[in-house]
Amino acid sequence: MPVTLPHSVKKLLQDKAYGHVVTFNAQGKPQLTMVWMDVDGDEVTFNTAEGRNKPQNLRRDPRIIVSVQDRNDPQAYAVFHGKARVTETGADDHIDKLAKRFLNADKYPFRRPGEKRLIVRISVDRIGGFGPKMVPWS
Repeated sequence: MPVTLPHSVKKLLQDKAYGHVVTFNAQGKPQLTMVWMDVDGDEVTFNTAEGRNKPQNLRRDPRIIVSVQDRNDPQAYAVFHGKARVTETGADDHIDKLAKRFLNADKYPFRRPGEKRLIVRISVDRIGGFGPKMVPWS
């Protein structure tokens, strides 16, 4: 059952949050990738492109784990366990929003011709890790 994300977690995700995403390939083995993180309501989000392993893996097996470290307090980190869904809706605007946050660029500069952008939306079932001063997230 999805959890409500605490304000402190949303604040972490609205900063320049880099996430390490674990998806599972066709053989059930984990695949790890680093992405720019974001949040939308109680969903943890990130952007990717069609043809990459992440969306292929998630369409087959929606289980996902994401670890995010607080860049302002390296001892603070969150680990999100949940189910993901992949959508095209709003993905082009979303990657430009992230480019502004992470690169201070108005448009995502690494887009390839014909590339289809995707948003991965994570319904979080459990949050692990520790917030500031080694206190569990709340």
